[in-house]
Amino acid sequence: MVLCFDIGGTSIKYGLAYDPGNEIRFAERWEIPTEAARLRGPGIERKIVELTAALSGRQELRGVAVSTAGMVDPASGKIVYANENIPGYTGCNVKAAVERAVHLPCAVENDVNAAALGEYAYGAGRGRGSMLCLTVGTGIGGAAVLNGEIWHGHAYSAGEIGYMLVNGKPFQDQAATSALIRQVAQATGEALDGRQIFQRARQGDAACNQAIDTMCAVLAQGIANCLCVLDPGMVVLGGGVMAQAAFLRPRLMEYLQRYANPYILAHTTLSFAELGNDAGMAGAYYLLMQQIKGAVK
Repeated sequence: MVLCFDIGGTSIKYGLAYDPGNEIRFAERWEIPTEAARLRGPGIERKIVELTAALSGRQELRGVAVSTAGMVDPASGKIVYANENIPGYTGCNVKAAVERAVHLPCAVENDVNAAALGEYAYGAGRGRGSMLCLTVGTGIGGAAVLNGEIWHGHAYSAGEIGYMLVNGKPFQDQAATSALIRQVAQATGEALDGRQIFQRARQGDAACNQAIDTMCAVLAQGIANCLCVLDPGMVVLGGGVMAQAAFLRPRLMEYLQRYANPYILAHTTLSFAELGNDAGMAGAYYLLMQQIKGAVK
């Protein structure tokens, strides 16, 4: 078994994972509040060590796999940058703390990168050599898997496509779920969540349909730009709103055909994430297994 963690600003999800037949499964799983404001980064680091020590006392573990918010140097496990969602997290090193305390191998990766690896190894991208993964939520995160490995960039910040300018404005300010909710609120005066917006759109609500159409148009422009740079062969879209795949796919494809280079688009598969909230832990698990296999070699 491998103990997997997914550390976010609101909650810490964790579970005991294994992969029979190259499929990720969880024997047990739990979720606790992060308490980021109270514990801060060093406190969260200690919490991960405490949970690991407690579980390793009753379960034989092969290692610890961590998907986390923040920019990560995966070689050292150090959090090189984190915003105030987890105060004091920059500079923390969960990998070093775990390995020092419980003497188990530990892998740590940024949550969006880990989710991309999870989809690559066990989900929508299985069997592909390269892919681009976008997670659409409060913001937009991105990760590129090239020839089976995450492309981290010089400062471990490759894939921060939410900050990319589209139509002169940050991509995520126009195409994230938060932007969709904001546009509907401005048009209707109602505070609807994403699920309610899609439900009303299916019922023919003009304002909700227009907002979704705008989101798809900007998403397509951002994806088209990424295709020109990476030519990944596959684009996987994740995040809660992407559960509406049947509704979104035809609209996205219509705009991609308008904005993307036709030759590149013809050689690109558009897919939707399959692992849901397990993607980050699954990717961290895969990374740890690759590290263990490399060490054995």
